[in-house]
Amino acid sequence: MAYLELKNISKNFGGSPVLKDINLSVEKGEFVAIVGFSGAGKTTLISLIAGLLKPSNGSLMLNDLEITQPGPDRGIVFQNYSLLPWLTVFENILLAVEAVNPNWSDDKRKAHVEKYIAMVNLTPARDKKPGELSGGMRQRVSVARALAMDPQILLLDEPLSALDALTRATLQDEVSRIWSDDKKTVVMITNDPDEGIYLADRIIPLTAGPGATLGSSFTVEIPRPRDRKSINHDPHFKQLRREIVEFMLGSKQERHTAITRKLILPDIEPEDLNIPRNMTGWRKTPIRKNEMKEESVEVNS
Repeated sequence: MAYLELKNISKNFGGSPVLKDINLSVEKGEFVAIVGFSGAGKTTLISLIAGLLKPSNGSLMLNDLEITQPGPDRGIVFQNYSLLPWLTVFENILLAVEAVNPNWSDDKRKAHVEKYIAMVNLTPARDKKPGELSGGMRQRVSVARALAMDPQILLLDEPLSALDALTRATLQDEVSRIWSDDKKTVVMITNDPDEGIYLADRIIPLTAGPGATLGSSFTVEIPRPRDRKSINHDPHFKQLRREIVEFMLGSKQERHTAITRKLILPDIEPEDLNIPRNMTGWRKTPIRKNEMKEESVEVNS
């Protein structure tokens, strides 16, 4: 049995299913990237694995145990950092370590936190608060916090999508280096096929929603460590990117349907501004042609 196993997962929120027939197997130590369009249900999928949502149908297993709720065995890195603004870099990570390891001594917890701060190259900023850090540095803190919990699996919820191109490339290199050193099982979702190919062992595209499902798996056969400059000239990289993009675009076209609806517009005409105003300079009500009536009045003189 695979380390992480999703069987026949579906999820809806009262209407049409957001996800359906999701089947996924991830081996221990594997880095898997799920690539899909915005709004296809990627975050819903990662939230199901994290235990933040419950599936409408199907089952999720991690290391032979069913996933029914959040737990420290799954570390998650969100897109929006999720750091406590009144705590320093050290304190944000320490808070997570204390929650997972309450019986550790103060010295052991401190050494553990310092190790992961150094791993993401933030030792000079250990005493700074999130407001004093750049977006890339905040995301490094988020990664360090998740890794410091020593989870069985690391879940990356588009952690780099909000960053500028240069910072994103730098963080991609950091994630690749950390994974190579730590060999955690990683499931990452992204809307960038190039990012998935650069970082992962396998790419699995998610079809367009609603009712999105996983497509066929693409194995990345590019040796590690991967060089960002040379990878763009790699024939396998070019072929992978083409096949993944074609699959995603094809799934979007298949779900494109034309809907014809008859619209009944209200019978409204613009107000006739030629109608004189009353003594106060205002019209009591808007006067339109279909509201005007002619009456004959007899007056005795």
